[in-house]
Amino acid sequence: MSLLLSIVLLSFLAVVAIAVARMRDLFGAAMLTGIFSLLSAGFFLILDAVDVAFTEAAVGAGISTVLILGTLSLTGEREGGSRSPLLPIAIVSLTGAALIYGTLDMPRFGDPNAPIHQHVAPRYLAESAEAIGIPNVVTSVLASYRGYDTLGELVVILTAGIGVMLLLSSLRGFEDRKS
Repeated sequence: MSLLLSIVLLSFLAVVAIAVARMRDLFGAAMLTGIFSLLSAGFFLILDAVDVAFTEAAVGAGISTVLILGTLSLTGEREGGSRSPLLPIAIVSLTGAALIYGTLDMPRFGDPNAPIHQHVAPRYLAESAEAIGIPNVVTSVLASYRGYDTLGELVVILTAGIGVMLLLSSLRGFEDRKS
């Protein structure tokens, strides 16, 4: 059942990605990117990556969509110029092919002989309670070992927010100078 659901979600993701690449209405494209993020969050949930699914839903579907819609309120609703839709589709296809190629040498999902199960996981299970002082292994990994990862994610979100605020403030100044 999980495999069937994964295939369905990946198919929806591909359809939404192609629709975003072909979309000329920017509001529709913004909505489709939010849908893409929600589908991605559902796929992460199937893979038992609940923390990543929650982050994708909150940041990808929530904050990013709100920021895109805020930007659209200051710009036009249609994409300017008439260019061929083949270039975005080619870029998405090339990126997808590169990502698939990059996963070919990965171990099978759930393989007990995968490197993660040979080196890192046994160490976390054996030493995390004493090293961190938190008896729950999952909590100790998320709170301590992944602390720098979470800090990095926060820095990226903060930087993106500051960049969008600067862009929006410069657009406002541009509109004031135009009139």
